[in-house]
Amino acid sequence: MKKYEASRGWRNNNPLNIRRGEQWSGLCARQTDPQFCQFLNKSFGYRAAVKILKSYARLFAQQGKPWTVENIVGRWAPPQENRTEAYLARVLQLMGRRVDCQQLAPLWTKPGVAQAATMLAAMTCVECGCPPSAVPLGSLGTGFVLAGLSDPRLSHPWWA
Repeated sequence: MKKYEASRGWRNNNPLNIRRGEQWSGLCARQTDPQFCQFLNKSFGYRAAVKILKSYARLFAQQGKPWTVENIVGRWAPPQENRTEAYLARVLQLMGRRVDCQQLAPLWTKPGVAQAATMLAAMTCVECGCPPSAVPLGSLGTGFVLAGLSDPRLSHPWWA
């Protein structure tokens, strides 16, 4: 077994380590992890993550905040629980983006879906400690579809 396969997020089919509380579609009937959701498969874990991103998009619009990787990661991995700056730097590195170039297209557009999928894949690497080649792209794409968005056409070099 590879080290990342033993990570909590991987074992729980919750690659972004979503905390318990919401009654997401695709939750296992029996939740044995006291803190984090356990999903039937990773597609449902990604669906929940995409739904959370959709709620962030609405919240940021209401607050007049830009839709950026920095704002998303700052909310996803707040400083009181994480090393947010290191998390952000790693996500940006994996996305191949410079810090001054992190504005994302709107989530409901094709470019926005592709950018969000790339960001969630990078966040999976941070959360689970997996290499980019281990990110389950089929599950990620299915998660977007289950959340009511289009299937991302991923073109980042680490998925070629």
